[in-house]
Amino acid sequence: MSENQKSKIVNPQSPIKFVGVIGSGTMGSGIAQVAATAGCTVKLYDTNQAVLDKAKLALEKILSRLIEKGRIDSEEKNRIQSNISYVNNLKDLADSNLTIEAIIENIDIKKKVFSELESYVSNDCIIASNTSSLSIASIASALKNPKRCVGIHFFNPAPLMKLVEVIPAIQTSYETLEKSIDTISSWNKTAAVAKDTPGFIVNRVARPFYGEALRIYEEGIANFATIDSAMKDIGGFRMGPFELMDFIGNDVNYTVTETVFTAFYFDPRYKPSFTQKRFAEAGYLGRKSGIGYYEYDKSGKIIESEDVTVSAVETSLKQQIFNRILVMLINEAADALFLNIASAKDIDNAMTKGVNYPKGLLAWADEKGINWCVDQMDALYNEYHEDRYRCSPLLRKMNLQGLRFL
Repeated sequence: MSENQKSKIVNPQSPIKFVGVIGSGTMGSGIAQVAATAGCTVKLYDTNQAVLDKAKLALEKILSRLIEKGRIDSEEKNRIQSNISYVNNLKDLADSNLTIEAIIENIDIKKKVFSELESYVSNDCIIASNTSSLSIASIASALKNPKRCVGIHFFNPAPLMKLVEVIPAIQTSYETLEKSIDTISSWNKTAAVAKDTPGFIVNRVARPFYGEALRIYEEGIANFATIDSAMKDIGGFRMGPFELMDFIGNDVNYTVTETVFTAFYFDPRYKPSFTQKRFAEAGYLGRKSGIGYYEYDKSGKIIESEDVTVSAVETSLKQQIFNRILVMLINEAADALFLNIASAKDIDNAMTKGVNYPKGLLAWADEKGINWCVDQMDALYNEYHEDRYRCSPLLRKMNLQGLRFL
């Protein structure tokens, strides 16, 4: 059986056939493509007809590119396209079994949309949010039947990234959760269940990748390129923190950091950086603005300059940079497990399949040694005496008992 034939088979156990997607930006369009590829009938909604037209053209280009690469044929392209219709009236989503919103990260706007949507859809329609960090419980409170609400968080680009975080609110019914997990699995994605806490798994655990890199830069230890080089050359990351922030957008990344920091009652571990704030304020957003921590040409490639040259530093300094960022990531992952945010398996799956980390952080902790992790964290705390560098209680306990994560 060819790969094309395989992609046309829809899981017969899939509980969802009719899907509504609210918001036709990059994320919403990507989710619509995923659902349509899995055989669902999809309606992509947006109030702006011009944005809908742009989304339709973008899908045409994406699918044509996949044909050029030999990943699908023209028949498959037509099948996917025929599964998606483009609508600008929320009432058109009335026949949906599942609706997923992918609009602006503003909780009041999301609540307003959900409240209106509920008056159109059936009583058993699941109403899901693709939010990356907002409270699902708060969003669900806008519904008369909050048991139907759940977080279903895709990663960009949705058609390529395997991970989807599924976040039940305290109101979410078991049936809603199970049906959501089954649906995501039938769409050929990996579901990771996360507690409804700020940032869920990925956007919580990944904060030190950016935050500690910014802190190292602000201390004058190394420039952007050197820090990126340390994470790529020693750690095997596909992109360094500053490259990745430029890719995501400094406005988006800063907003998530600020949201998580506020939601955690200003825990210093999640404290935003003035460097990133100033870059965002200056409009230095990264690739989409042509300049961020690096300057980009029209094709999105970094323009070489003295500012982006890797410093002629000893390998030992690069190793220190890598160790510092890695142990902060491990400490955050350990704390997420300690506080029952997710299982060890889901935490590691989230980081490898959601943001392409070369290894799961808990598996990395086992490899480096739990004692190494504790010693590194204690060394940072002893140097700075900041609560930012407190060692997770779980790491200390495991170290004393000689345990491993996996």
